[in-house]
Amino acid sequence: MKAFEQTRLGVVDLHWLATLLTGSSETAVDITVQVIESAGDEKVFFSNWMLAWARRLVIAKALATVSRGLAASASRTALEKHRTPPPCSWVLAEDTTKSDLERALLSVELFPRAAVLLLVFEGVPLADASVLLNAEPDLVRKGQAVGVVELTMSLARMEGWRPKETNSNHLSGEFQRV
Repeated sequence: MKAFEQTRLGVVDLHWLATLLTGSSETAVDITVQVIESAGDEKVFFSNWMLAWARRLVIAKALATVSRGLAASASRTALEKHRTPPPCSWVLAEDTTKSDLERALLSVELFPRAAVLLLVFEGVPLADASVLLNAEPDLVRKGQAVGVVELTMSLARMEGWRPKETNSNHLSGEFQRV
């Protein structure tokens, strides 16, 4: 039973990663099935080495699936101006769920989301992330910064934080709870 549960959790985790990268649960199913079928023996598939390889395959297939949107999003990210994150006093609620995190991640623009997923969550080296995202390292770092701010803002908004508007209609660094 332990092996079955490990396999089930491995498949669920791969599907979740593909969903976050593509923004589509349906596309993620196709990618996950393709990766599992390409491995052959399911019992061997979820050994540690194969699981790590499967994650890499899911990442590559997911990014290839959304390559056009990723390129367009990278162009928008290159033009992105600095955004002010929630104040340092904001802390993520302890009762934040995986579903909350998923909703917040999916609200982030595609390129910054992919940069955050690869660099922060997956621990992919910058040089490899640059290749996977077909972007210069500086743009990938900018995407990561933009993505972390967007993710933080989204999570903060879920908890009731709202930016205070200044007289010039620009967001300030201060937030208020509503």
